[in-house]
Amino acid sequence: MTEIIGVRFKSGGKQYYFDPNGQAVAPGQGVIIETSRGLEYGECTQGNTMVEDEAVVQPLRPLVRLATEKDLDTVAKNREKEARAFSICQEKIAAHGLDMKLVEVEYNFEGNKILFFFTSEGRVDFRALVKDLAGVFHARIELRQIGVRDEAKMLGGLGICGKPFCCATFLDEFQPVSIKMAKTQNLSLNPTKISGTCGRLMCCLKYEQEAYEDAVRRMPKNESFVETPEGVGTVSQVNLLKETVKVRLEEQPEAPKCFHNCEICVVRNGKGKLPEGYVPPPPEELAKLRKITPVEEPHRLSGSVDAALYGHTHQAVREMYRGCLLANPGELQGRTGRIGFGILDTDSRIMNLHSLDFNA
Repeated sequence: MTEIIGVRFKSGGKQYYFDPNGQAVAPGQGVIIETSRGLEYGECTQGNTMVEDEAVVQPLRPLVRLATEKDLDTVAKNREKEARAFSICQEKIAAHGLDMKLVEVEYNFEGNKILFFFTSEGRVDFRALVKDLAGVFHARIELRQIGVRDEAKMLGGLGICGKPFCCATFLDEFQPVSIKMAKTQNLSLNPTKISGTCGRLMCCLKYEQEAYEDAVRRMPKNESFVETPEGVGTVSQVNLLKETVKVRLEEQPEAPKCFHNCEICVVRNGKGKLPEGYVPPPPEELAKLRKITPVEEPHRLSGSVDAALYGHTHQAVREMYRGCLLANPGELQGRTGRIGFGILDTDSRIMNLHSLDFNA
């Protein structure tokens, strides 16, 4: 067994494993690590853990020390230097007339090496720029060309879902994504609708791919011939998320009916001919396939219903409708600035609404 700690050098970056060197390190603590680039500052994301020797690549580089106040001051000063280096490099790029976009500047912990990350549509001859920058900063200069996905990861932002980029928050590395995944998930094949801000296919297509592939293996294809509790027919539509199919019954082809996957028996998967000599089972045998009780028509609000509670709108509501109490307690997430909840007395059908202003 080998004792390790997990360390990230950037927020949302890849986690690396190091030898704690006999020290107890808690998640969230700053550490100084010896890397191939020299001493580096990182944040512990996984405390002391024992793992199998085969689970990590040996030999592990050792932890030098826990970060001190002096180390944290050094890191803060490096961040200030990076901002200054960024503006100077942009001026030099313009002076040399290079077709490149500067994305980020990174100082190493010791301050003797500076990395400049940039994007460009083609190859760039930046040898003269490197010499110019080395004369200004008197440090080792490295220019590294990155792709648009790496640029989005460094800069961050909000995706079309309204949340921060996955790559900038929790993705350790980019997973391969293909248009085939969108096709499997029945998404639009229009690249503009399934592409992220970086212009590449969205990383989240990978998240549920295994679940969709499993559903595809278990669900019948379109135009399959199936047996249902109400007769035999042909599949006209497949819903992978709900695991339901719409079937055009031979006796009622004009009105397709919906069945759960567990209620059908596939005779022929996809287009083709029926098995030779196939005879549909009698109705009483097909009826045994039903495992889900049909949904009844919704009850109309009447005296038999005392109260109806609902949500979704995040707005607190309390009113009477045809003798029935309609109530929405509000919301607990506080999106509107107030946390709302209700207390319902079932005997008197009185609901008291309460709210908490967490900004107060």
